[in-house]
Amino acid sequence: MNRILFFLAIIIFSIFLGSQITEGFLLVPYWQSLSTQEFYKYYSKFGPLIGKFYTILTIIAVLIPISISVFCFLNKRTALKYSIVSSFFALLIIAIFYTYFKGTNQQFYEASFDAYQLKSTLKNWNFMHWLRVLFETISLVFLIITMKVIDKEETKVT
Repeated sequence: MNRILFFLAIIIFSIFLGSQITEGFLLVPYWQSLSTQEFYKYYSKFGPLIGKFYTILTIIAVLIPISISVFCFLNKRTALKYSIVSSFFALLIIAIFYTYFKGTNQQFYEASFDAYQLKSTLKNWNFMHWLRVLFETISLVFLIITMKVIDKEETKVT
């Protein structure tokens, strides 16, 4: 596998993970500091843009380990087991989105929560976000291991 593609895949996934960490450290605490009305006003204005940004980045990031798994499977690489683990955790990222974030974010758009419920929901949202970041980190670690094993195999061949 081309080393440029190796580094590009790692960089893209790392950018995704970095953006998620940034969201957790900057955006979520900001949301939690807002009053209910300010939060809903902010979310109605910026929520769609945030959603589009993360949708595109998430899809690209999740496709990376899945694509590498397909490559490893088709080329009978020993790195397949690591790429499958990376893909599994990448797919968990998508699963968490559809089981928690999609519905909760929609309720943010609809301004469904009173002040107490919003505060509680943002705490849960924060927890689920950091769980997702943990899964992303595990996926990235196994992606790096996969790439190192592939590189090692190719170095032996040449």
